[in-house]
Amino acid sequence: MPSPQPDQRTTRRFPLQLPVTVKFPPGGINAEAQTRDVSARGICFYLDSKLDAGSNIEFTLTLPAEVTMTQAVRIQCKGKVLRVENSAAAGKIAVAAQIEQYEFVPEK
Repeated sequence: MPSPQPDQRTTRRFPLQLPVTVKFPPGGINAEAQTRDVSARGICFYLDSKLDAGSNIEFTLTLPAEVTMTQAVRIQCKGKVLRVENSAAAGKIAVAAQIEQYEFVPEK
């Protein structure tokens, strides 16, 4: 029996269920999703539509004051889909993406 592959993540993941708006391809379709977990380098979220691994995406999420310990922070990110898997979560697709670029934006 093969041994499981070691976890190669280098940053801590936080299991946060937050709303996230995903644009794919960048500048294209907007979709609402919910995060499964977030780290400094990546995000995993549940989406109704399937994305292909390797796709470029943009997404925006707001970290609440309970997480930032100050005030809510809105973050706009660009990234790349690393992995897509069917999920048992109400027929949703789990999408894991790498964060390649981000900026803090003022709340609307």
